[in-house]
Amino acid sequence: MSLINVSDLTFCYEGSFDNIFEHVSFSIDTDWRLGFIGRNGKGKTTFLNLLLGKYEYEGSIAKSVIFDYFPYEVSKEDLEKTADELMEKWKPQVENWRVLCELPKLSIDAKLLYRPFGTLSFGERTKVMLAVLFSGENDFLLIDEPTNHLDKEAREIIKKYLAEKKGFILVSHDRDLLDACIDHVLVLNRASIQVQNGNFSTWWENKERIDTFNKAENEKHLKEIGKLVTASERAAAWAEKNEGTKIGFNPIKEHDRFMDTRAYIGAKTKKMQSRVKAFEKRIDREIEEKEGLLKDIEEPADLKIMPLTHYKKRLVECKDFSLKYVDGDVSIITDLRFELNAGDILFLSGENGSGKSSLIKALLAKTKGETPPNMELRGELNVAPNLIVSYINQDTSHLKGRLRDYAKRNNLDHTLLLSILRQLDFERVQFEKNMEDYSEGQKKKVLIASSLLTPAHLYIWDEPLNYIDVFSRMQIEALIEKFKPTMLIVEHDTRFKEKLSTLEISLD
Repeated sequence: MSLINVSDLTFCYEGSFDNIFEHVSFSIDTDWRLGFIGRNGKGKTTFLNLLLGKYEYEGSIAKSVIFDYFPYEVSKEDLEKTADELMEKWKPQVENWRVLCELPKLSIDAKLLYRPFGTLSFGERTKVMLAVLFSGENDFLLIDEPTNHLDKEAREIIKKYLAEKKGFILVSHDRDLLDACIDHVLVLNRASIQVQNGNFSTWWENKERIDTFNKAENEKHLKEIGKLVTASERAAAWAEKNEGTKIGFNPIKEHDRFMDTRAYIGAKTKKMQSRVKAFEKRIDREIEEKEGLLKDIEEPADLKIMPLTHYKKRLVECKDFSLKYVDGDVSIITDLRFELNAGDILFLSGENGSGKSSLIKALLAKTKGETPPNMELRGELNVAPNLIVSYINQDTSHLKGRLRDYAKRNNLDHTLLLSILRQLDFERVQFEKNMEDYSEGQKKKVLIASSLLTPAHLYIWDEPLNYIDVFSRMQIEALIEKFKPTMLIVEHDTRFKEKLSTLEISLD
């Protein structure tokens, strides 16, 4: 057992005006299975890179372990090589037999090590990399979002695998994965950093309890401050009025007053002024105790969506539908039957490569009256006439340039786009950056905000939550629960699906 001690850490990217970390201190144990939680853009991946020594920083990070990072970098040329050839590059001095011992735990065959890496699926690549990652000794492992783009089966395998390991930091927004795999959390709050024992649900319950207490304390302090301000103003008014009677008086109306009464009035005024100062000190003390109570409270704004109402109840109908690519030998989808009616929230599930995205492409082409390129369709895939669709693609590589130009290209109201992004916790400083400099989570939020701005009969979202932080996931859940738009969603987040699904179709 050893500790990683972070002391007075301050870091900001060159050319940026805002610090990612400012005078941060905490300690973590290298035997922990540590979940790393925080909103998109708060600095999770940045902190991992600081541990790896990629950037210069102020303060200190004291450690006595070697770090290794997932995912390993894979160049275009590397895709032609085998994992067996890439191992030494990824993890110098790795022992092949140790990797072979890890493969059965990840339910993959050793033959995958000897195939060109580019021919492996996303799930297979992830498993091979994890096998290499955990084949060392005494390394502290930095695992950055290992389940993105993976199907349910692959996620379950990785969840079980990580639950049997220790000595790592896991960056993930998948609540189910975090609950299964971690025993401590490192949380980047809005204004502080917190280390706590337990899994995600334990931390979240504790956070909700603390937030409720802090809100009540804040209200109590506000009421007390209001009372003190009123009393202080009243005492100040009395003192001022009394002070005005020291000099000059009407001997007829004030026949019982004499010149030596002035000293008495002065003493009384001084006592009142002293009381005013005491009130002011109590007000300052109440304000000081109030400060910071709400600094870490997450109060996501309520998002809105404006779904259109179609005159037909049935929006999509699929009967004995089959799909194959022109250059393929077998059908990807066979004999598929389902109906999508207004108000349904349909989750499309299946292993990677089972045809989920292909079905979406065929459906989008049908809404435009087009024939999907390179596809052969059989059976019926019918859509309601003049159906308007709002679509989120899982690919973000097309997001380039400024938000203003993006809004113009997509006929979006620029001001409303920025407003929704602010509600999704975008910092205003991000609006001045090019989108290619955004994190993957921030890029996904741009696509989600664009979809929310587009009135539609049907919302088709293909893996919308990849890289999206936990708090924003909860925001989106609340939005869908409230407005109940008609949706077709491909998403592997178990909690998200369990909460929202009215219909599920598996393509396995």
